[in-house]
Amino acid sequence: MGINSTEVSYGFGQIGSGFTDTTGALRPPSGKVIIAIQFVSDSSFNLLNPSTADAGGRYIGTRAQDSELQPGSLEIDSGNTFGAGTVIFGRWDDIRLATGSIIVYYGY
Repeated sequence: MGINSTEVSYGFGQIGSGFTDTTGALRPPSGKVIIAIQFVSDSSFNLLNPSTADAGGRYIGTRAQDSELQPGSLEIDSGNTFGAGTVIFGRWDDIRLATGSIIVYYGY
């Protein structure tokens, strides 16, 4: 018998998703964050803005100050391409593609 846990469901993006293939901003619904990004085609970012709501977490981003939160990590720039089929996990408030197409999953 399985356990029906909303905590697990919410933590793994089972409360919604979004898609974009444009360079405009993609933001989660109010009160939520993007917790996973699945690359539908080879893609790169203009902006990958980590959420600051979780002070204990450290997530990759596109600004130098984001990488300073995680020693040894570099910021992601538009020259970094993620291949189709790749999935990354974290917590982000705002995403803007440079190229490609993605599906995002929302959580708390």
